Amino acid sequence: MTKATPFLMFEGKAEEAMTLYCGTIPDSQVLEVTRYGSGEDGAEGTLKLARALIGGVEVRIYNSPVHHAFTFTPSFSFFVDCSSEQELERIVAVLSKDGGFLMPTGNYGFSRRFAWLNDRFGVSWQINLP
Repeated sequence: MTKATPFLMFEGKAEEAMTLYCGTIPDSQVLEVTRYGSGEDGAEGTLKLARALIGGVEVRIYNSPVHHAFTFTPSFSFFVDCSSEQELERIVAVLSKDGGFLMPTGNYGFSRRFAWLNDRFGVSWQINLP
């Protein structure tokens, strides 16, 4: 079966990011983790590749040992519909810590509350209360 899966590539912070996302977004969990072994390019024992559910969506997470000239862009973001204002505020508070807002939390007319931010890893999130 053909299947498209979001793929996030980090440089050394993959496990930290995955743990933050799975602990913050409801219906999230780590499904599988592969670690670098002896003699591989990454530091032995660190996360190499993982599969996680983030808000019920399967995501692949890779920890690249190679520095790249690119990183994440807000043109790709996770869009999270929240079930309450309290849930939205909690998620925004956690994900925005040491990150930055593209659109601070507010009422922009298309939803009751909305925020668009980049987390401390550079991943973009749109947090919405429909």
